[in-house]
Amino acid sequence: MSLLSISSVSKTYGRDARALIDVSLVVPAGARTAIVGPSGSGKTTLLKLIAGFERPDAGRITLEGAVLAGEGVHVPAHKRGIGIVSQDGALFPHLTVGENIGFGLPKRQDGRDRRIAALMAMVELDADMLSRRPHQLSGGQQQRVALARALALEPRLMLLDEPFSALDTGLRDTMRRTVSRILAASGTTSILVTHDQGEALSFADHVAVFREGRLVQAGSPQSLYRCPADRQTALFLGDAVLLEATVAAGQAETVLGSIPVGSTDKASTGTASTSLVMLRPEQLRIRWLGLGEADLVKGARARVLDSEFGGGLCRLTVEVGEGPARTVLDLRVSGFDVAAPGETVAIEVVGQGHVLPA
Repeated sequence: MSLLSISSVSKTYGRDARALIDVSLVVPAGARTAIVGPSGSGKTTLLKLIAGFERPDAGRITLEGAVLAGEGVHVPAHKRGIGIVSQDGALFPHLTVGENIGFGLPKRQDGRDRRIAALMAMVELDADMLSRRPHQLSGGQQQRVALARALALEPRLMLLDEPFSALDTGLRDTMRRTVSRILAASGTTSILVTHDQGEALSFADHVAVFREGRLVQAGSPQSLYRCPADRQTALFLGDAVLLEATVAAGQAETVLGSIPVGSTDKASTGTASTSLVMLRPEQLRIRWLGLGEADLVKGARARVLDSEFGGGLCRLTVEVGEGPARTVLDLRVSGFDVAAPGETVAIEVVGQGHVLPA
């Protein structure tokens, strides 16, 4: 069941700055949705339209079946029942933590203090922090207070606008997991806007990829990562190994050998066609060939051109084939699979490849 529906929405600034172009997207109830894309892709504009800070030029936005924008309707932001957590938290510096969390709650409401205490526990903050001011908190603690303040009003939808981007890398990962867990426990439908692909894939159970004002692809993180809509999306969502291939009857003939491919028009037909096949680096198993092993190990042979040790994840540049068929691949391998330049390795493919559209 959908909670939020965006239908054919467009937004233009000035004469030529088309921020959004005919965007349609459905946000399932109870889901954690991530809107991801590079700078200028339109994701922040879409968030402003959903929140009510901007009006769409065309199209319609509905929440639980009620029109928020479009068809001559524009519900003000404060009447939409939508919570927002921004990049910097936007806490009131002159108020205590408790006063920030309870800001939107009626002063004389029965159980107000119990509600604030419950929210503190939900976002995993100690009760003795209630009397502190925002400047006495770490960045992660401030974001938890901002989340608690937004949850206090029990919003129908929560918007998260790059809420982790100002945090250090380690704290950012911890906060992402914490916020994801809190939203799941509360059953709150949420939309995260981010330019970080890894953040989108790990946070959400529904991902929408934007590029140049258009929705390129939407679906589960697994489906987008394994079966991207096009080459640009494949490379945007993570490292990818792209191979020219001849595809027919569910098999792709590549420099790495014959690779099974998923169900596509090209893969299912018996007629061979030239295509581009995508593999993710983790699908490649690398094995260094010691003396006497050349005839015993499966996989295509490759010569190492360069290697860079990085601990758990290392870079390996190899060449496969010779002459016109020579292909250079940039791989990511574990620290135990690193070989020195000039050595020969075997590359074995695990799982299916994905045929990208021409």
